[in-house]
Amino acid sequence: MKTATKSQTQTQTMLAVTQRTLGGPDVLELSTTARPEPGPAEVLVRIHAASVNPTDVWHRATGGLAGADAPPVPLGWDLSGTVEAVGIGVTLFEPGDEVFGMPRHPAPAGTHAEYATSPARHLVHKPAGLTHTEAAALPLAALTAWQALVDTAGIRPGMRVLVHAAAGGVGHLAVQIAKARGAHVTGTASAAKHGFLRDLGAHEVVDYRTTDFETAATGIDIVLDTIGGEYGPRSLRTLRPGGIVVSLASPAEAALAEEARALGVRAAFMAVEADRAGMLAVAELAASGALRPHVATVLPLSRVAEAHELSASGRTSGKIVLTTDADAADHRSPRA
Repeated sequence: MKTATKSQTQTQTMLAVTQRTLGGPDVLELSTTARPEPGPAEVLVRIHAASVNPTDVWHRATGGLAGADAPPVPLGWDLSGTVEAVGIGVTLFEPGDEVFGMPRHPAPAGTHAEYATSPARHLVHKPAGLTHTEAAALPLAALTAWQALVDTAGIRPGMRVLVHAAAGGVGHLAVQIAKARGAHVTGTASAAKHGFLRDLGAHEVVDYRTTDFETAATGIDIVLDTIGGEYGPRSLRTLRPGGIVVSLASPAEAALAEEARALGVRAAFMAVEADRAGMLAVAELAASGALRPHVATVLPLSRVAEAHELSASGRTSGKIVLTTDADAADHRSPRA
């Protein structure tokens, strides 16, 4: 990956991950670009950490919803950092405030950089008990889990929830959110990750490699399907009457919904949205200790290509985080 350097006195520029073409991780570059300025109702954030999500890998390779005409593609949505400047009309924050969030999604945000602007109401104050690395691991994945379980499925105490790929970025946070909302939680994962899931609060774990989850998990109220493909239709068979599968990955949501209706259950396809109310709920759970991200790998911004390779491998439990702080980078947790 090509790397640029920047003098400390060049306050109007910054280092940012860019790409000129679509393709593999090797198309990513760390370039010197113009530092953005906040517009009305926006803040400029000096980014300390930003996580890598599967959507970043997809956008890098395909251009996302914009398609092949997209490059350059500003990558990154999660951020945790310090407010550097505020635009006209901002009342929620002032320079020096520590904030985190998922600005602009699904529009480009470009948080894989030293600075980014954000609508002020797409951010919330960072809980004091979280490091910037931990806070950066939360927004997109935790908002996805929150919007799926709370807003879409209407989770209530006593419900039975099945989370697929429960050790993954969204899954491990969904387990904790469901537990905090009083649900009985079952997670699917390989046997090596069962201890991790039990530590997070999962009541039951199913090894998808050796056990048919359709027979191991029954009477389910909510299924969170982060995998797609055959998992959606198979998950319908685990539901009690009136239950729901919330799919984050199924390419055939119309067919899935039709099949669900025939079985007397429901299916919904969900895409995460920028959401201040959801971020406040996530921040409250994190501040209370009920929600804690598992950061599997921390790498400096200059090693973003390696982070994309790790994300695409599908073998990481928890989250991958990029940092602009060299002292915090290049850490791998024992569970990575």
